Amino acid sequence: MELNKKIDLLQEELIEKTQELIKIRSIEGEEKPGMPFGEEVNDALIYTLELGKKLGFKTKNIDGYMGYLEYGEGDEMVGVLGHLDIVPEGDGWNFDPYGGEIHDGKIFGRGAIDDKGPIVSCIYGLYALKEIGFKPNKRIRILLGTNEETGSQEVGYYLKKEEAPTLGFTPDGFFPIIFAEKGLTVFSLVKNFNLLEKCPVVYIKGGNRENMVPDYCEVGIKIEDKQPIIEKVVSYSKANSINLSYEINDELLILKCVGFSAHGSMPELGQNAIMQSLIFLNYLNICDGEVGETIRFLVENIGLETNGKSFGVYLKDDASGELTFNVGTIRMSENSMLLGLNLRYPVTCTFEQMMNPLEEKIEKVGFKVENMDHQKPLYFPKDHKLIEILAKVYHEQTGEEAELLAIGGGTYAKEMPNTVAFGPVFPGKPDLCHQSNEYIEIQELMKMTKIYANVIKELSE
Repeated sequence: MELNKKIDLLQEELIEKTQELIKIRSIEGEEKPGMPFGEEVNDALIYTLELGKKLGFKTKNIDGYMGYLEYGEGDEMVGVLGHLDIVPEGDGWNFDPYGGEIHDGKIFGRGAIDDKGPIVSCIYGLYALKEIGFKPNKRIRILLGTNEETGSQEVGYYLKKEEAPTLGFTPDGFFPIIFAEKGLTVFSLVKNFNLLEKCPVVYIKGGNRENMVPDYCEVGIKIEDKQPIIEKVVSYSKANSINLSYEINDELLILKCVGFSAHGSMPELGQNAIMQSLIFLNYLNICDGEVGETIRFLVENIGLETNGKSFGVYLKDDASGELTFNVGTIRMSENSMLLGLNLRYPVTCTFEQMMNPLEEKIEKVGFKVENMDHQKPLYFPKDHKLIEILAKVYHEQTGEEAELLAIGGGTYAKEMPNTVAFGPVFPGKPDLCHQSNEYIEIQELMKMTKIYANVIKELSE
């Protein structure tokens, strides 16, 4: 029987198992013996492993960190990496977030598209292959993650105990294919000031996360004659079309700047309230000594740029475009400043190409790098066997060309060697991950099952 016809016959079962998995509220909880991420996540893992057993697959539970379903024989292994854990449901739902209800051809629930529906899709794609008698030349392993939403610690544990896929994909991104993901860094620039110096700026605070363009920044100034600054706030905000205001709180004049947020991977789409505040402070020229020098340094070398050119760290390639540079947080007191940065560098460049000139630049003004978190780029050349097979099958199953996507963000694929993000969100469809009223369309669940089944077949032949 043709593979796609077999999948059509499995539609009712596929829908039912997706609903059952959605009904398990698999949010990370308190660690328990054999349940490193809590009881609810473990319930989802046990459910899926039991489903795999019923469908005739070899299964393994790796100490509650991960599990897998396996089919076939061979030295090489095709991996399909999905995750069973979910983010909290939040507010604003029209339907029970753990009901798995069907309305207008859509299955609603937290995790429907991220990743419970896609995991069931891959399991039933593999089951359809088994049922039509397909004998792969490689082992096929569906890997069940349990900690993607809060750190992906389970993948590191898995890799200490088990082998990485020879080739694989994760249904935890977008169709057609994400072939390039920039190198990702989050870190702090820290500087201590000379305590003997006096500066009217008592504090600066802005932003909540390094990987978001900050939409608010506040500056506290202790100064007797406030009127000249108040007049400049009014004239400057008008002349520069920025949202700058003030209030007086006891002895302090508090400056408030409102920008608008954007993701740290696309800082050019936002309006950075921290940098606008520093530019205005530099314009006021009320700080002498180290504080004034530091503010001037940041304004002259970052300003409103989002590509690192003036900072000397600009990089660009054909595969993924320009480096992005985001100042996401600031905390400044009278004796220190901490800036939270999020820099993402092109996939064919190196961490050292970015950090060496950055270290050189900040040394002159006394900043130090602290709390560095780094993920290397993910990059598959367009003629890589994995990319060519995914593109071929996608075209055959949808009739559309497989556009290769390069992103500044990071997907689950970065956690597992030899893996690329492939679906489940189709072009032109909303990205409902982590949103209220998350759903997966039944029609698209069936379409992705056919894509995934045919890809697994070709990768394992």
